[in-house]
Amino acid sequence: MKRVIALALALAACASPPPDFRGGGGGIVSVNPCADAMLVRLVPASRIAAISHYSHDPMATSLPIAVARRFRATAGTAEEVIALAPDLVVASRFTAPATRDAFARAGLKTLYLDAPPTIADSEAQVRELAAAVGAHAAGEQMVAAIERSLRTTQVERRPSALLFIAGDLATGAGTLLDEMMTRAGFANAAAGYGLQFTGQLPAERLVAQPPEVVIAPAGGRGVDLRRRLLPHTVEADFPRQLVNCGGPTIPPAMQRLTAIRAGLA
Repeated sequence: MKRVIALALALAACASPPPDFRGGGGGIVSVNPCADAMLVRLVPASRIAAISHYSHDPMATSLPIAVARRFRATAGTAEEVIALAPDLVVASRFTAPATRDAFARAGLKTLYLDAPPTIADSEAQVRELAAAVGAHAAGEQMVAAIERSLRTTQVERRPSALLFIAGDLATGAGTLLDEMMTRAGFANAAAGYGLQFTGQLPAERLVAQPPEVVIAPAGGRGVDLRRRLLPHTVEADFPRQLVNCGGPTIPPAMQRLTAIRAGLA
């Protein structure tokens, strides 16, 4: 409990000056779970009117649940968001056109964020959001923390590894997690299966060409099956909260991946 309280206080301490934009006093509403994880570190809690309901879900959040549940959550419907009369809505580029139109008709200031495929893109997104909420200094601190986490030790050998997000859903080339795996000293085995981006891998392919290491959230669906099919493959736990987003999630994800790599010959 003390650790949870300390974390909540640390997040709240990353406060920033008041924003440059002005509105109806409704604060910031995020319907983007990855933006949630950034916002709680960029601005005081009092400026966040609501976050995404995904952040209240232990299987989808990139925040400690104790922190996420300090904030109101919405299902992201246009009606809910408009009723809050926010100063700023932070959403995803995947937001439905009808919802976008509703926000526009209501005159809401909106910011639509992409899913960054690289660390550089994630850093740019941190700066974009920080600029939108008037938190430049806090944004630069977040980027600096990301950069520090990338200073990993050089390795002579790159073990083949598969990183499963959930079940048989693995991360392939062209993703943020793929870049982090490479920087931590792994060779993403997904390339050998022809997997681009994120997708499912049939068990038959794994048995025919097993990776040296399987990295996945503990206790997830498919763990028992993989253990039976791949008895000689090393398994390593990768917390579920680390697979969803970039930004402030990158440093702990890099720390975990680097630790896994250091434990291998």
